[in-house]
Amino acid sequence: MDFDFTDDQESLRDAVRRWVDKGFTFERRHALAKAGGASRAVYTELAELGLSGLVIPEAHGGLGLGPVDAMVVCEELGRGLVNAPYAAAALMAPALLALAPAELKTSWLPDMASGGKLVVPALQERASRYRWHHVSTKATGSGDGWRLNGTKCVVPAGDEADAFIVPARVSGADSDTAGISLFLVLPSDAKVSAYATQDGARAADLHLANSKATLIAHEAFATIEHAVDIGVAAVCAEAVGLMDRLVAITVEYMNTRKQFNATLASFQALRHRMADVKMQLELGRSMSYFASLKLDTLPTQRRRAISQARVQLGQSMRFVGQQCIQLHGGIACTDEYVASHYFKRLTMLEMTLGDTLHHLGEVSARMQDTAGVFA
Repeated sequence: MDFDFTDDQESLRDAVRRWVDKGFTFERRHALAKAGGASRAVYTELAELGLSGLVIPEAHGGLGLGPVDAMVVCEELGRGLVNAPYAAAALMAPALLALAPAELKTSWLPDMASGGKLVVPALQERASRYRWHHVSTKATGSGDGWRLNGTKCVVPAGDEADAFIVPARVSGADSDTAGISLFLVLPSDAKVSAYATQDGARAADLHLANSKATLIAHEAFATIEHAVDIGVAAVCAEAVGLMDRLVAITVEYMNTRKQFNATLASFQALRHRMADVKMQLELGRSMSYFASLKLDTLPTQRRRAISQARVQLGQSMRFVGQQCIQLHGGIACTDEYVASHYFKRLTMLEMTLGDTLHHLGEVSARMQDTAGVFA
């Protein structure tokens, strides 16, 4: 099997990397984080590169590219520690709008592709714990459309978004997979409580109290699962980029920092530790490829592959992050040093769209007749 990237994908990688090197230095990123994590201006710059329309069909002004192209972009954004809601707005939101009526797509997708509109999913509830079918937000029909009541939490860039895509229940119990519909909600029709996150980004809680909403589609749970899997694959790719850069920073530090009149890189025990770190990085990279390649397969195959990849990435993120911080010593725990921010972002990714234990449970539930994870 050929795992080489195409010339177009390499050109895409180079374009994103050049923008990161020139336009998103650590100093800029650190300043944004200190100012509260607002990222709309950063997302606008990504849109100017055409990245906001990466997976949106050409008929709606996008590029119509696929999962591998998205993986390439997310790796480079991770390597540059870019704190913009790219996966949520540019990858997951278009997938959630796949079932929308033609007029709704025409109204929103072209502006999303150009970056003029920032639309983010609001999927998580406090009691859901990564169970995306656990939806307690209720939707009721009214004379002028639909009204929603409930709360969504940790919505990425919630106070900067132009609209939210919200799952709400029209029938059934809170944990039923049936009876879940998708709605589009404007910020003016909800109460948004924003806050900074530990990795220097921004999120918000979305409070819906008899809030107006536009119906996207009924019986949308399969679409929600697909969008979440796209998001998990993006998390895996971003983590690979983060780890790749953190390893490079650590190697550079070990080649310059001296102890007992010798560089750290000259100590055999530390070299062995870096070899273990590199192995975990490459295991994570291969499973990230696996996840992206499985996004267009049947749901049963896709869901299992995504969770398998996420389990490996969770293990790799923790090992690489902790080892690199320890190899640096105390300097890596300071806010002024770049390595600490890579570690914080890796830690936040562990809790994004399902942690390692959650996905280990998903893999276990899908083993069926075999005890082998990859059989």
